[in-house]
Amino acid sequence: MTTPQKIIVGKINGLYGIHGGLKVFSYTDPPTNIFHYTPWQLKLVNQLDWQTVDIIKGRTQGQGLIVYLANRTTRETASPLLGAEIAVERQQLPTLEEDDYYWTDLIGLTVYNHQQIILGRVKQLLTTGVHDILVIHGEKEYLIPFVRQITITEVQLSTGIIYVNWEVEDSIS
Repeated sequence: MTTPQKIIVGKINGLYGIHGGLKVFSYTDPPTNIFHYTPWQLKLVNQLDWQTVDIIKGRTQGQGLIVYLANRTTRETASPLLGAEIAVERQQLPTLEEDDYYWTDLIGLTVYNHQQIILGRVKQLLTTGVHDILVIHGEKEYLIPFVRQITITEVQLSTGIIYVNWEVEDSIS
């Protein structure tokens, strides 16, 4: 029997108020989608195990997100969760259309250009407002806009490969 795959969807990055409110940084798009996936799995800083928590209430506050969790009703009971990663089980996420990807599926894939040169592996993705950016680590670091049919020509999840239209001298760093 396999353990369900956990997908990191955010991080707890602050305290809010005296009633156990927690500030959340969400990796979901839009960010408020993080409230739709419950229960959450939390991995505390310097801990190996995940703990399951239920959301009582989540809301926006200015440009941030605030969440209240079961059994965390004071600032003191909420503070040990600072810095915790938030994950959900893969089956909690919606099924994607063909050629759509969760970022977590792209991290670690090997990136080749059309000259069959390995540029490296996807270390992370960044949101810039215009295009998402693949951060590729290899002999050099490459920042490649995730623009389908222009810079990203093929994603093969089954083989762990992304093909890009990118020349080696196009390196930003």
